[in-house]
Amino acid sequence: MTNVEDGKRPQFGGRVLGDGDDVFKHNAWDNVDWDEEQESAARKAVEEAAAVRVSTEAAELYEDEADKYWDTFYVIHQNRFFKERNWLFTEFPDLAPNYKAPVRVFKNKESNKNTNEEKVNTNEKEPENENETNVVEESKQLESETNSFDQEGVLKLREGETWFGENSTFRVLEIGCGTGSTVYPILEVNTDSGLMVYSCDLSLTAVNLVKEHKDYSQQRCNSFVCDVTKDWSEAPFQAGSLDIVTAIFVLSAIHPDKMEAVATNIFKYLKPGGQIFFRDYGRYDMAQLRFKKGKCIQENFYVRGDGTRCYFFTPKEIEEIFTKVGFVQTQNLVDRRLQVNRGKKLKMYRVWIQAKFMKPL
Repeated sequence: MTNVEDGKRPQFGGRVLGDGDDVFKHNAWDNVDWDEEQESAARKAVEEAAAVRVSTEAAELYEDEADKYWDTFYVIHQNRFFKERNWLFTEFPDLAPNYKAPVRVFKNKESNKNTNEEKVNTNEKEPENENETNVVEESKQLESETNSFDQEGVLKLREGETWFGENSTFRVLEIGCGTGSTVYPILEVNTDSGLMVYSCDLSLTAVNLVKEHKDYSQQRCNSFVCDVTKDWSEAPFQAGSLDIVTAIFVLSAIHPDKMEAVATNIFKYLKPGGQIFFRDYGRYDMAQLRFKKGKCIQENFYVRGDGTRCYFFTPKEIEEIFTKVGFVQTQNLVDRRLQVNRGKKLKMYRVWIQAKFMKPL
C-alpha cells in the first residue's frame, strides 16, 4: 500500500521518461512530472475557458435530467465505449486477493531470447491447481436449474437468505457501474465462492446492459438502479454489510454539492474495516483543457456536448470529501501519464487521482 505522505505511485512495471529520452519513442510514459511553467499554462487555459459559464437554467436542467442524459449516452455507445479495466488488480489487489497476474514474455531482438521483463494486468488466469472450481460456470448451472424471478417478475432471494447476498462472505459494490467494466473483471478473476458483486447506476439502460452480459449470474452479482446521492434504502444489501466499494470515474459525474452525500452513504453501508477504492479525473487533465468557453457550470465542473457532466479533482478535495464523514485515508496520489501521437508528434497529458479510504474498526 502506498504511503500517504510520500505521494508517489508504485512502479508497477511502468515506463518512466528519463532525461535525454526520446519522448516519441513510445506511446505512453508513466509518472511524468510537471514543471511550474506547464502547470501555469494549464491554469490559464482553464480560467479562460471558464470565463463564459453555462446559464443557471441550463445547469438546473442538466442536474434534473442527469439520468436521461446518461440513458441516451449508453443507448448510443452501449458496450462499444468502455473496455474492461485490466489494471484493477494491480492498483486494487484486494478485489481479488488470490489473483496473480501472468508474466508477459518479451523477445529480445538482439539475442533472439525470451526474457521475463514485467508483470502485466490481464484477465487471463491460470488455475492454481487442476481441481480449482470454475465458480462462474457453476453458478450459471445453478441458476439455470432454478427460477430467479417469481410469477410477478420480482427477484427471488437465494435459498436461506432474508436479503440478497446475506450468506456471501465477501461483498463488493461498484457505484456508477456503466456497462460493467469493473464488475466483470472482478467476477472473472475472483473465484471466491462467497463473492457477491453488487453494481448500481443512475441509468436504467446501463443497468440493463450489465444484466445482458453473457457472464451475468444472480448467484454472484446483482445490478440495480440507484441515485447514490439519495437514500439507499432500496438497495439489496444491508447497512454495514459491504467489504469494498469502488468509485471509479463516477464521482466526477455528480454535482459537487452532492458529493459528500455519496461519501456518507458509502460510510453507512461499509463494514467497519471496509474500504473504498477511488479513481477519477485530476485537475488539468487533458479532458479538462479541451473544454471551450460556455461549457463550465461552476469552477472545475463542466458539461459535455451530450449533456453528461464532469468534475476535475485535486487530492486535497478528495481527502476532505471522505475524511469529513469519518473515513481514514490510506492512499491519495496523483497519477500522471504522458500519451503521445508518434505520427503527428503530439503530446497529451493525462492526470488522475487515485485514493483509498477505510471505515475505522
